[in-house]
Amino acid sequence: METKAALKALAALAQDSRLAIFRHLVELGPQGAHAGAIGEALGLPAATLSFHLKELNHAELVDSRQEGRFVRYMANLATIQAMVGYLTETCCGGRPEMCAPVAVPLPMPTVKRKTARTQ
Repeated sequence: METKAALKALAALAQDSRLAIFRHLVELGPQGAHAGAIGEALGLPAATLSFHLKELNHAELVDSRQEGRFVRYMANLATIQAMVGYLTETCCGGRPEMCAPVAVPLPMPTVKRKTARTQ
């Protein structure tokens, strides 16, 4: 991945709605979703969603496919994998195998919740 492409992808993801859209599409997998379903799931108005999908598409983070009157959107995992590779290519002094597996999600930390005391 070229630096300009990495910057474009990172800039596209540096906005909360676009990051939420991308994460939602990653969760849905290769089948993706129509714009209306994405907007409904994330509570985004159609015009706002359209703008953000255009930005994600421009950064090559999202692919789209026309299906009749609707457009189906899918996360472009190849771009995100290339970006992770770009960001980690010099990991551990140029020995990225020492840092593997980079793209495996870490477990979420457990949060201790305070319980209300009864008096």
